[in-house]
Amino acid sequence: MKSVIGLLALSLTCSIPLYAQRGGGGQHGSGGIHAGGGGTRGFGGGFVPNHGPAPMRGEGGHAGGVREFRDAPGHPNAPHVHTDGRWIGHDTGRGDAHYHLDRPYEHGRFTGGFGPGHVFRLQGGNRDRFWFSGFYFSVAPWDYSIVEGWLWESDPIVMYDDPDHVGWYLAYNARLGVYAHVNYLGQ
Repeated sequence: MKSVIGLLALSLTCSIPLYAQRGGGGQHGSGGIHAGGGGTRGFGGGFVPNHGPAPMRGEGGHAGGVREFRDAPGHPNAPHVHTDGRWIGHDTGRGDAHYHLDRPYEHGRFTGGFGPGHVFRLQGGNRDRFWFSGFYFSVAPWDYSIVEGWLWESDPIVMYDDPDHVGWYLAYNARLGVYAHVNYLGQ
């Protein structure tokens, strides 16, 4: 009897982190959930936004040069999401030539799931080709510097559709609180 109770306790102990990782047991707030970690700096630390960015009104566009994303002390100089759900840096609109694709969705569309109910773990690769759960992606060359600190074999990633740049997805790194444009390469 003791071994059955011990086995049951072990099973429950092991399943709670998995449940939280998938978005079912995090702390819900107005902007998203915490799938582990803190997010006490106002971004990252396990925070997962409830939804992706809203489409930008107008064409927008980016003239080139160096962009500044650091909007508060201690925040990254990279596109990131605040724990209140605000997407910082997704403001160049459809006119941004850096994210133009001649053949959008040429490898099909990602069907693995979007948003906080689908937290994936990176399983290998690098910025040129990375994968999780049998899905393969590449980072937009313009976003290479954003992913320099990513742990390609373990970081928690949540996917969102990019509402402004046709054919691109936004890979959000819940550990760091930053996101990058990625192109789906297929299964």
